[in-house]
Amino acid sequence: MAETIPGPTTDLFQQLAKELNMVVVLNLFEISAGKTFDSTIVIDADGSLSGVNRMLHILEAPGFYEKEYYHPGENLDWVFSTAVGRLAVAVCYDRHFPEYMRKLALEAAEIVVIPQAGAAGEWPDELFEAEVRVAAFQNGYFALLCNRVGPEPPLIFAGHSFACAPDGRILARADDRSESMLYCMIDRCEIDRSYARRHFLADRRPELYSSWFG
Repeated sequence: MAETIPGPTTDLFQQLAKELNMVVVLNLFEISAGKTFDSTIVIDADGSLSGVNRMLHILEAPGFYEKEYYHPGENLDWVFSTAVGRLAVAVCYDRHFPEYMRKLALEAAEIVVIPQAGAAGEWPDELFEAEVRVAAFQNGYFALLCNRVGPEPPLIFAGHSFACAPDGRILARADDRSESMLYCMIDRCEIDRSYARRHFLADRRPELYSSWFG
């Protein structure tokens, strides 16, 4: 649904978040100041709008002609403090960029939500899951991927939404056949116990990295 933020969809989910005492992460097509974005809003459990994350990297590929109608975002707020912890978003294509996923860890993200529309056959079997598991392991946070499911010719969206822990373990996984609700319990104490928080992040050499990359 296209809308400005705040807008009718946002208002509805803010009311629901407050009624259910639930943090809501909602992906939508945003129109703002004449520009269009692939945006995700984070609504805290009291119904307040914690912030908006706009996809930074825009894909142009067969079946995904996104440069035609998305503008790249320029996020100023990377991580949002919510009732369930420090929550960040990697919108769809952004998850493929290790720099982006590491930035979320450096901003002390505890939970990273990944709304995406991944098609069947788009990547080799199990690769998109392995990619997110590695990112969770390397950065020491929970990663929750929500993938679209079902047909929109010529594409069939792959489903298989899943949640993984800071050590890369899969905690729960949905199927590829129909829309569903996926539940799992997480223990935020696992974040501090992770290899990334105990070793990887502390042992970085940022003084060297700036000369490696343009």
